[in-house]
Amino acid sequence: MSPDPVYTLADLKRWSHPGPSLAVLGHPIRHSVSPPMQNAALAAEASSDRQFADWRYFRFDIAPADLPHALAELHARQFRGVNLTVPHKVMAFDLMAEIDAQARPSGAVNTLLWTPAGWHGYNTDGYGLAAAIRESLGRELSGAPILLLGAGGAARSAAVECLASRCDSLWIANRTRERLDRLLELLRPLAGGIPLHALGGSSALPPAGAIVINATSAGLRAGEPAPIDLSLLPRPAAVFDMIYNPPRTALLVQAARMGVPAANGMSMLAHQGAKSLEIWTGVPAGRSAPVMIAAVRAALEQPT
Repeated sequence: MSPDPVYTLADLKRWSHPGPSLAVLGHPIRHSVSPPMQNAALAAEASSDRQFADWRYFRFDIAPADLPHALAELHARQFRGVNLTVPHKVMAFDLMAEIDAQARPSGAVNTLLWTPAGWHGYNTDGYGLAAAIRESLGRELSGAPILLLGAGGAARSAAVECLASRCDSLWIANRTRERLDRLLELLRPLAGGIPLHALGGSSALPPAGAIVINATSAGLRAGEPAPIDLSLLPRPAAVFDMIYNPPRTALLVQAARMGVPAANGMSMLAHQGAKSLEIWTGVPAGRSAPVMIAAVRAALEQPT
């Protein structure tokens, strides 16, 4: 059996792990390396603080229709915390007992904390994105033109972070125009004078030197095309793909061919995960992030 098996709702109904449990929910979820990442950080903490010796982090494949039931089961079994990935971040927003103030503008949650009254929802994606772009690409969101690809939960969080960081301008592209328009409507009250643009049709292109951020799932499955053709844009300053597995998506391959600095989402995964662990345990994110990055690298080098 895999050291980090994929569990289901049926497994949850007969859950028996004796210690504190944490989980990540997604659909699909087999690609996720969050369990070895989080468990490595928990093991590092347990080496000096035995209260973490029995903590474990698990992954569950939960279909969207089953999310309300799964969250109720996880709460009833007192899982200490939950991470959410595609496609659950927006759907879960209305299932929370409480929403952290910083998560409200995004309309999406990726980190849940158990409380007696229900789940308290947070969003650490924006924190992870800014930290990863700074660490991986040596760039800041502040003052930069941004082209954001996508309009789902990850894109919402990224857009809110870009605006909070006072980017120069924000361009958003999405396959479905209706969903894009809804996101722009949500963002306008937050823009504070920062120009917002929808990319597509006859609209102008972002300027040269933009940071391109992929917040779609395009590239998650082998052989999928890139969500945009970079050669059709004025030359970007950098490309950041939130996908980390596979580590080289079609978008990153094209960026490399063009000589554009690029990075995948490995560092973002680690930084947002470290912030999640801080919410659940109080362990400072800055302490666990390096352990998580090393664990993700090791996990991605393992044969699948």
